[in-house]
Amino acid sequence: MDIEQLRAMLVVAPFHRWLGLDIAALTADELILEMPWRDEIVSNPMIGSAHGGILSALIDLTGLYTINALGGSARATADLRVDFHRPAISGPLRAIGRVVKLGKQLSVAETRIEKADGKLLASGRGAYVA
Repeated sequence: MDIEQLRAMLVVAPFHRWLGLDIAALTADELILEMPWRDEIVSNPMIGSAHGGILSALIDLTGLYTINALGGSARATADLRVDFHRPAISGPLRAIGRVVKLGKQLSVAETRIEKADGKLLASGRGAYVA
């Protein structure tokens, strides 16, 4: 799958469009998605941090699209694990996905969410049904 096909898939779902997802890079080993900051994702106005559900969704979507982009088939999420390392506070979010295993029935990908400066905000692993 090339970048243009992947971009077309990303904009099909209204939620993905609302998130503003874009492909920053696609290599033989990883997919990097970027999401702009939106005030609507803030859940703790005291510190201005993003809701964990948004970070979880970004991990989930990045894993699914990483598998599709790198030769596998992912249609639905079977399992998702997320770890939150530090609050996501303003600025664009970068999600880096890597395939762990491509399978005929189930594939697995890992994703890291980082700030622009490379600081780790969240990480996770998803299993996806083909």
